[in-house]
Amino acid sequence: MEYLRLGTSGLAVSRLCLGMMSYGTPVARDWILDEDAAEPIVRQAIESGVTFFDTADMYSGGVSELVTGRLLAKLFPRRDDYVLTTKVYYPMGAGPNDKGLSRKHIMAAIDASLDRLGVDHVDLYQIHRWDNETPIEETMCALNDVVAAGKARYLGASSMFAWQFAKAQQVAEAHGWTKFVSMQNHYNLVYREEEREMIPLCLDQGVGIIPWSPLARGLLAGTRERGGGPTTARSGADPIADAMYVDEDFDVVDAVRTVAAARALPPAQIALAWLLGRPGVTAPIIGATKMKHLEDAVAATRIRLSEDEVATLQAPYRPHAVLGHH
Repeated sequence: MEYLRLGTSGLAVSRLCLGMMSYGTPVARDWILDEDAAEPIVRQAIESGVTFFDTADMYSGGVSELVTGRLLAKLFPRRDDYVLTTKVYYPMGAGPNDKGLSRKHIMAAIDASLDRLGVDHVDLYQIHRWDNETPIEETMCALNDVVAAGKARYLGASSMFAWQFAKAQQVAEAHGWTKFVSMQNHYNLVYREEEREMIPLCLDQGVGIIPWSPLARGLLAGTRERGGGPTTARSGADPIADAMYVDEDFDVVDAVRTVAAARALPPAQIALAWLLGRPGVTAPIIGATKMKHLEDAVAATRIRLSEDEVATLQAPYRPHAVLGHH
């Protein structure tokens, strides 16, 4: 496993980040694994060199954090041996202050996350989305206080417009507050709109990119067929994917299958290899509910695509409306 610095920060992370959204309680989603089922996969990820783990307070209503904390404490000898992230923004209760990026909610949310995770700090604390109802000055000040209190080592952000991210960074810099070191954005072969503004901004500012949905919720791995139904439990119960991707995106899927067939490799490995080779990408966040998912991701880190293969993969792309900001 290769390890890179997260942007221009000093934080070293593995080339793959294991997304812990897949682990929690099947009550939340049929395809989510409980702790016992998740343990062999997480163990194998660690044995493969993965040290970077991403969760969020809202995954399985907090159960993902509980499972994540217990498994990492069990499978690593020391807290400093892994990089742990979680996120804040989405509702965690019915009250008006149980969501968003207000000072009140951030301060309550970090303490609740640390309690569920069973640790005294996270390495990367991320805002899950942009909050239109809270001044960004209030949010950045509260996040800086979280870092100053030792409850987080670094700050990160997730999907938003580039102007919003630039504004947040400028506000932090102007006040001498902690800036974001990472951007967790929606980026894969069938959704490349981030290449227009967000990725150039991150490259210019030294911000690490840790894309979510690197396989387009399984589309690029072959979990759906053109004009047909799903082929896996998750693809059969994923209305978000149904709303995000359309039939024209299968032209890209076909290109992935063409390159994969020429190399006698699974399509998932080719799609991930493309993403790992993109400028600024530090560590895609992979989901793994089967050991094969993890094996494909690890194998992808060793694949180097040719210029002709990259051109074949990128040629069928069609522009999309903004997807994933909400």
